[in-house]
Amino acid sequence: MFDCAPAKKHTEKITFDVPVNACDSHCHIFGPAERFPFDANRSYTPPDAGLDDLNTKQANLGLRRAVLVQPNCHGYDMTAITDAIGRSRGQYRGVALLPAHVSRNQLLQVDQAGIRGVRFNFVAHLAGATIDDVTAMAGKIADLGWHICIHADEISLLRLLPDLKNLPVPFVIDHMGRIDTNKGLHSEAFEALLQLRHCRQAWVKISGVDRLAGGAAPYTAGHAFMKAIIDAMPDRTLWGSDWPHPNVTGEVPDDGLLLNIFGAVCEDPALRNKILADNPQVLYRFDDCQATGAAK
Repeated sequence: MFDCAPAKKHTEKITFDVPVNACDSHCHIFGPAERFPFDANRSYTPPDAGLDDLNTKQANLGLRRAVLVQPNCHGYDMTAITDAIGRSRGQYRGVALLPAHVSRNQLLQVDQAGIRGVRFNFVAHLAGATIDDVTAMAGKIADLGWHICIHADEISLLRLLPDLKNLPVPFVIDHMGRIDTNKGLHSEAFEALLQLRHCRQAWVKISGVDRLAGGAAPYTAGHAFMKAIIDAMPDRTLWGSDWPHPNVTGEVPDDGLLLNIFGAVCEDPALRNKILADNPQVLYRFDDCQATGAAK
């Protein structure tokens, strides 16, 4: 039995000109389980959403690049995403889940395979990390040019931020910190998130707008929060779809709608290009050559 609904096959038509080299900076691959089995200790079981499905999503949205974030259901086995990266002609990159005891040789191997960061989960249903784990890993990856990716909620975010600001590597806050939109734009947590504009190591993903809005399309409750982040730190903002949307509340989002929301919130074409293309290049270092199509 699956714990998640499948991603939508058809998407809303994109209403703006998507920049060349535009990137979905937060998505996942699930299986196919027959080839890439799920972890025995996973907290959820999704339906397959493999490389072919990802490529279809990319083509539907007019996107060339993607960042594949290792999901809990695959544990520490990253063969699904490294296989996809290897077949992308340098246009896909990855963010890993790694055990604390990972060796230097293992780090070098996955760096060569296209991994550019390590994710830590602090939300209740995936929790298990500590700030000591984050600090120790940051020391191990500092010379690789990687970053730390933080999946937090409002409560854990406030607790983590003081230590994150002292890391020797960049850090990325996923899904706008999953703040509570009901508390408004001037809540303690969101004000703290916006204060990251003063920390040059800090980045924020304006992904998960559907999660912030409680799954109620067209997710209007989250739009102002996206715009506030863009206005505060345009040079360190990333957009992501969160495809294929594991463990969402409500109906599975339409990825075309999600991209169109970004286009409506961010109306300046130059700024769209920065967030969709230029900013991801800084963190993920895609190959410079122009891609000639989706990964095969």
